[in-house]
Amino acid sequence: MPLNLLFGFAGCFTVANLYYSHPILNRLADDFHVSQDRVSLIPTLAQAGYGSGLLFLCPLGDLFPRRPFVLLLVWFTATSWIGLCITNSFPVFCFLSYLTALTTVTPQIMLPLVGDLAPVHRRATALSIVVSGLLLGLLIARLLSGVVTEYTSWRNVYWLAFALQYFIFILLWFFLPDYPSTNPKGLNYFKMLWSIIAMLFKHPILVQVCLVGFCTSTTFTSYWTTLTFLLAGEPYNFRPLYIGLFALIGIVAMLFGPPYSRLVIDRFVPLFSVIIGECICMTGIAIGTYTGTFTLAGPIIQAFMLDIGLQTSQIANRTAIYAIEPKARNRVNTAYMVSVFIGQIVGTSVGNTLYAQGGWHKSGSASVGFIGAALCFCFAKGPWEKGWVGWRGGWGIKRRDLGPTEKGQQQEGDVEIAGNIPDDEESGREKMADELAAEAVENNEPKESEIEKR
Repeated sequence: MPLNLLFGFAGCFTVANLYYSHPILNRLADDFHVSQDRVSLIPTLAQAGYGSGLLFLCPLGDLFPRRPFVLLLVWFTATSWIGLCITNSFPVFCFLSYLTALTTVTPQIMLPLVGDLAPVHRRATALSIVVSGLLLGLLIARLLSGVVTEYTSWRNVYWLAFALQYFIFILLWFFLPDYPSTNPKGLNYFKMLWSIIAMLFKHPILVQVCLVGFCTSTTFTSYWTTLTFLLAGEPYNFRPLYIGLFALIGIVAMLFGPPYSRLVIDRFVPLFSVIIGECICMTGIAIGTYTGTFTLAGPIIQAFMLDIGLQTSQIANRTAIYAIEPKARNRVNTAYMVSVFIGQIVGTSVGNTLYAQGGWHKSGSASVGFIGAALCFCFAKGPWEKGWVGWRGGWGIKRRDLGPTEKGQQQEGDVEIAGNIPDDEESGREKMADELAAEAVENNEPKESEIEKR
């Protein structure tokens, strides 16, 4: 549990680097003497850097040992961040925003590591803590940035982020486990990137999860972008500080993830929780969209239910895909996160465009449509269907991928999460063999010779 909390803390204040600039773009424009159109390059380049890191750096987690790789990325991000704190040049600030975002992908390397370390029957619980930290980072960055800039200088926000990066580096230096490479014989980098595309043709479940993740993430960024316009205008006329405080609603929602994961996702098929999460999102978006123009309760309910639904869906989706290729979890995670990242960009663009055309109702109605599409993808393929479409294998929601060992541990009380660290490469190989055995059971292929050969 302490290791899970460490990963969650590191993920929170690492991913926050991407969002500190969002509430203070007007201050940055004034300080760098540029127009508001031009200052929007800062978050745009940060998102571009993050997308580049997802695509080109995250797959390397399947090649290198994670401890030195993560420490190097965190150190590079923290050291480069000094330039953001002191520069008076707008082009330099833009370049460093891209560069630091490029290496801010360390949480996406930690998540597959959690999948490696956690027992199968407690993987969702462990992942939920780290995913909660990631989602919390999106919200707390806006809150911290708005509050600190309101009363001091925007540079203090960046100095605070610098201190947090080095604090994370120190914590990881002492406590990050040294887990063996999942591919110790090495991989060709370009073939490794191509294999991500090949996986999409090989695993129907990965495609389903990517499509659901894309649709769901569009609604999150669309809401938080257009919410500023709604609350700043009639009838609310809120100041930026009060708009930033809306992030507190999401922070409360983050507490829902870990207990739900332990009670539901660890016991039932992930698709069951994905559908529940999408239904929660749909309900919240519908309430907020069609009541938000005349009562503040609408956007508040929407924020709360959207965060709960998104969190539930993301944890369940990751639990599903981390079981398909134990030796390629970073590449599987890259495929999923690229789809989520594209969804966030589409959500921001579509939300802003539709809000300009038809206001809060029109942008919110698009989000209702995206969640409707996500539910269609969920129902197109059942939890036991091996093909692309259908419900062969039954409607049962009880998990069947827990081997005898995991079930025995579960009956004994199951206090272990992601803190059981293999001491050497041999124990790492043993754990990989166990996971391959569980995978074979799930695929109805319990052939001992096959497992031994793999």
